[in-house]
Amino acid sequence: MMRSIRILGALLVTLPLVSTVGGPAGATADRRPAKYPTSLALPNGFRPEGIAIGPGPYAFIGSMADGSIYRADLRTGHGEIISRGSGKPALGIKTDGHGRLFVAGGTAGDARVIDTRTGRVLASYRLAKGPAFVNDVVLTRDAAWFTDSTNPVLYKLPLRGQRLPAKAERIRLTGDLKYGKGFNANGITQTPDGRGLLVVQSNTGGLFRVHPSGKTRRVDLNGESLPDGDGLLLRGRTLYAVENGVTNRRSLLTTLRVNAAGTEGRVVRRVGSPRFDIPTTVAAFKSRLYLPNARFTTKPTSATPYDTVAITRP
Repeated sequence: MMRSIRILGALLVTLPLVSTVGGPAGATADRRPAKYPTSLALPNGFRPEGIAIGPGPYAFIGSMADGSIYRADLRTGHGEIISRGSGKPALGIKTDGHGRLFVAGGTAGDARVIDTRTGRVLASYRLAKGPAFVNDVVLTRDAAWFTDSTNPVLYKLPLRGQRLPAKAERIRLTGDLKYGKGFNANGITQTPDGRGLLVVQSNTGGLFRVHPSGKTRRVDLNGESLPDGDGLLLRGRTLYAVENGVTNRRSLLTTLRVNAAGTEGRVVRRVGSPRFDIPTTVAAFKSRLYLPNARFTTKPTSATPYDTVAITRP
C-alpha cells in the first residue's frame, strides 16, 4: 500500500478486458459473464487504501481520509460504513478468524483492532513516537506484522488465539533493505513456507525476505523489479504485487512465482486495465481479485468518486 491514499453494473455483466503488459501472452482475464458486480462504489470522498475480504463474501475497505471502515457485500455491491473514523488514516487492513480487523494507521503512527460486527475499536497501539507512516499489515499464525515506510522497523503484535497483547514489539530491520528518500517498506506478506516475511520497497522496487529477527535479504527476481510496489497477496507460491503507478503512471498487477523460502522469484506476467486508477493493494475472493482505486493523481474532495474494481484472477 501507499501514501496520501460507480453504484455498480447490473448482474450478469461481461468484465472488461485486462491487457497483458508483460510475460506470457493470453493474460486477458475478464471474458466470462459474472454474477457478482465488477465494481464496488464507495462513498464520495472516501479515499480508499486498504482492503480485506472475509470471512464470507464481504469486503472491508479502509479510508485514508478519516479512518472509517466500509463493508461491501460482494454479491450485490451494496455496503455501508460500519466503523466511523476519528480522523486518523486507515491504510493496510487484514481480518482474522475471530471477527477482528487489524488496521495500519499511516501518519498517525498507530495500529488499531476493530470488531467487524460492531465497528467498535477493541484495542489501539501507539507504535511510533515521532514521524511515521505505518503502511501495511499481515497476519501470521502467531502475530500481526506492520510495516513503516518512514522508519526501518517492523511492528509486531504477538497473538495468542483471541487474546490481544498489551503492547507492540519493535523489530529493527537490518541487512540488505536500506531506507532512502520517499516511501520505503510498504506491502507485506508471508513467505510460502511461513518461516519469514516478504516486504516490497516502493522507492526502489526491491523485494526482500525478512527473518522474524528483522534481518533482511534481497529476493532474487532474476533481473526484474517492482517499481511503485504497493500491496502484496500470496496464494500458495503465487505472489501478486500491485505496482500502483503513482510515479510512472503505469498501474499494473504483477504476478510472480516464488520459491518456498521466498528467496527467489520470477515475474510471470503483468496486467493493466483502463479501470485501474492508482490501485494500492489487492485481495482475493474465489476466482476474483479486488483492487481499491486510491486515485492519488486526482485532487481529493468531498465529492470525488471512488471505487474498488474486480478482475478475474490472472
